[in-house]
Amino acid sequence: MGALVVAGLCSALLVNPSHAEEPADQGALAAPRVHDIQGDTRISPYAGQQVTDVPGIVTGVRTYGSRGFWIQDPTPDDDPATSEGVFVFTSSTPRVAVGDDVRVSGLVGEYYPGGEDIGGQSVTQISRPTVTVVSSGNELPTQVTLDADDLPQRYAPAGDPAEGGDIEGLALRPNRYALDLFESLEGMTVAVENTAVVGPSTPYYELWVTLDPHANRTVGGGTRYASYADQNAGRLKVESLVPVAQQPFPRADVGDVLAGTTVGPLDYDEFGGYLIAAREMGTVEPGGLTPESTRPQRRDELAIATYNVENLNPGNEQSKFDRLAEGVVTHLASPDILAIEEVQDNSGAADDGTVAADETLRRFVDAIVAAGGPQYEWRGIDPVDGEDGGQPGGNIRTVFLFNPERVSFVDRPGGDSTTGTEVVKRRGRAELTASPGRVDPGNWAWEDSRKPLAAEFSFRGETVFVIANHFTSKGGDHPLHSRFQPPVRSSEAQRIAQARVVNSFVQDIRSARRQAQVVVLGDINDFEFSPTTRALTEDGALRSAVDSLPPDERYTYLFQGNSQVLDQTLVSPSIRRFDYDIVHINAEFADQASDHDPQVLRFEP
Repeated sequence: MGALVVAGLCSALLVNPSHAEEPADQGALAAPRVHDIQGDTRISPYAGQQVTDVPGIVTGVRTYGSRGFWIQDPTPDDDPATSEGVFVFTSSTPRVAVGDDVRVSGLVGEYYPGGEDIGGQSVTQISRPTVTVVSSGNELPTQVTLDADDLPQRYAPAGDPAEGGDIEGLALRPNRYALDLFESLEGMTVAVENTAVVGPSTPYYELWVTLDPHANRTVGGGTRYASYADQNAGRLKVESLVPVAQQPFPRADVGDVLAGTTVGPLDYDEFGGYLIAAREMGTVEPGGLTPESTRPQRRDELAIATYNVENLNPGNEQSKFDRLAEGVVTHLASPDILAIEEVQDNSGAADDGTVAADETLRRFVDAIVAAGGPQYEWRGIDPVDGEDGGQPGGNIRTVFLFNPERVSFVDRPGGDSTTGTEVVKRRGRAELTASPGRVDPGNWAWEDSRKPLAAEFSFRGETVFVIANHFTSKGGDHPLHSRFQPPVRSSEAQRIAQARVVNSFVQDIRSARRQAQVVVLGDINDFEFSPTTRALTEDGALRSAVDSLPPDERYTYLFQGNSQVLDQTLVSPSIRRFDYDIVHINAEFADQASDHDPQVLRFEP
């Protein structure tokens, strides 16, 4: 049978980077090999050039999303920096099969998933292809099996500061840097065997494994993000090339094992970086992880908790309210005070001018009672429509729930969405001019972000000040796998400014009464080792309770396979002794009521 010629169309964004080099001898390499196209940097020396009759064996076919297929040269060169695999973008469903021996002609380019502006790396690919199938059913090129022995100790090279930290033009050093190792295998068939799951499966049909399960291991079997210099280089995302209609994607929790062999081309996307596009998936062996429960507070202990309830609104299924309520009653042991974040207004994401959230809160409180918990009361302040960020139309805010059988709320009128509360000294005691009240809501630090909510509570005759927070998100930051190293954390500046406002407010309380008991808590959207946390604790105003835990328990959120702290509780120096617990019930599990874990602080005022 003669060769089959297949033409493909391209609608992908291809970029010819300004520092791409011209081929050394294009005439002599009219039919370059894949390793010639890939080169020994992140950018192809053929970017923007037409190539003819590039040979390879089809190793994977993707029929959804970015449609196309991978080819790999079965005759590699002897340079470990040059990949032998490349993606061929077809835009329509490819008409080739794994095992086909093909010749590909087309345009070489660098495709930036998500666009260049987000700071990610590019994928070298051939687009607008004409494909000739020479034969079918061929033996596949040898796969590269990845394990901890292959993994370099360092994650990424440092980019040239004069180039903004750009590492694209640097020669790859796959024996020295993990990102270079993965880039040197871009498009090639790789395999992992019996790997630890460190990121649960998601609704987007993905999960995370690690090549190094002993690195920064958490109590749940994950891998903890311990510092900016310790990115956990062994993390890889796993997706499946088999459509879920044909083969359901496996459900996995942290601590499970992806047993057997998972094999497929090594790809890259904006949602986590390097990944295995698996043509064959291993099977999930359960690790037995179960949600935690904290102990109840004693009669003389005040229990204050915080919980991000992830865009809670009346449009949610009742099951979400019920599961969140179970978290409060069963797993948090019905704390006396609960600061909740991401409470949406009564119309949810509908951008209709609604700002009240009483229906959202009523349903939540009713669900807590139905779960056997107390009849909480609530206090909050409705935001100005569209001014606090979050999901457009949702008007998320922080709210206090409290158990009136255990604690009293000190109500002082005067606080609203634009009028801040202040600290005054009366009869030797610190008081808020408005309770609840927002902290300096007009400050530029809170632009398009949630404003802190401060309140006074009375427990067994003692006053406790509580400040609930939801700092601005990390949107706009470069990813850890960025082509700029170290990655730029552009959103951090606003959180540092927010932290300084809160720190100053705590200092005002302590100036009015040195021994005032203050608890600052909520979704800080930053790590315990971050400049944001340093700004919160500056001059000894506060200390972070997370430091009281063993390192392997310090995480409240899971992102791209990294278990990390985003939610925090901080206390003033007068709270000398406390019992603090991060209650791991969500982040590590595929079945989540929220994407955050709650936490609780217990102490005797």
